[in-house]
This record gives sequence, structure tokens and C-alpha cells, in this order.
Amino acid sequence: MESDARGPHWTVVESGIGALLLAATDTGLVTVAFHARPAVCEAVLEGLRSRLGAEPVHAPDSARLAEPVRQLGAYFAGTLREFGLPLDWSLSSGFPREVLRELASGVPYGTVVGYGGLAARVGQPGAAQAVGAAMGSNPLPVVVPCHRVVESDGGLGGFGGGLETKRRLLELEGVLPQPLF
Repeated sequence: MESDARGPHWTVVESGIGALLLAATDTGLVTVAFHARPAVCEAVLEGLRSRLGAEPVHAPDSARLAEPVRQLGAYFAGTLREFGLPLDWSLSSGFPREVLRELASGVPYGTVVGYGGLAARVGQPGAAQAVGAAMGSNPLPVVVPCHRVVESDGGLGGFGGGLETKRRLLELEGVLPQPLF
């Protein structure tokens, strides 16, 4: 059932790493949020209200969400290695958006990149910390694979979903971080 076309449609789905809140606009998937418990969901939905200026609509059967739900299910089942979803980038801008777009298109399944390496890819080789901040602001984790960004010594680095979640995602993809030098 398609509801109010103005606001983002959202639902919560179970995954291999716990409950995820997914939201999509008419442009595409706009957010994926980890640990989708009631308090987390309310905070994410409030953020969508203020940043998009529209009321989110709980619409688990929405056509906007059908393909993201299907593709995330296939990813966690181990049968999808590359997402082919329209994305709504309206929750990021500037340098973070540039970094996230490079990450989405340039770091394939089963590989990792260092924060500094990703900074160099966008022409800012000294901006490893800014890349870390961009990863922390990623509104589309898993689909835009910030879990694939690791420290140059092979350490996991940080992760908004928690380090155990990052480890599980990397294990799913058959990668455990190795030193990049």
C-alpha cells in the first residue's frame, strides 16, 4: 500500500546483524539505521522529519522499500555482492558526500581500504580524519559500505553500529582486515 508520497516511507527489518530501520523517499533509499529499537527509531524518524521537512510514514509494504528489503535480505544471505539501488543522497553533502560516493562505487565487496587511502582517492591525501568523520555520518551503512574502511595497520577503526557489527559484516564478506602496508 503506497501512502503519503511526500514523506519518506520507513520500516524495520531483521538482518544478520539485528534490526535495521530502512527509509526511502521517491528518489531512493535515504537511510539505514542499526539497532532499530523504539528509542533509536524515534530518534532516526525525528532526524528525518527535521532534515527532510516531511513526516515519515510507516509503510512496510511500500513499493519504495520492496527492493531495498529484498537486496539487503540477499546480501545477508550471501547471494548479493553489489547493491543496485537508487540512493537519495540528501542527508549528506560536501566532502562527506564525495567520500561516500567514492566508497559506494570504488570499494567492492570483499575488499577493504584505509581511511588515508580513501582520502587519497578523493584527492585529499591528508584528510584521513575527515574521512573517519564522513564514515561516522554515513546515512546508508551496509549499502554504502563504511564497514570496509579500516585503519592502515589493519585495526577495525570505529563504526557507528559497533565494532562487533563491523566485524560480522567483514566476516560475511570473507574479509578480516589485514595490514594495508
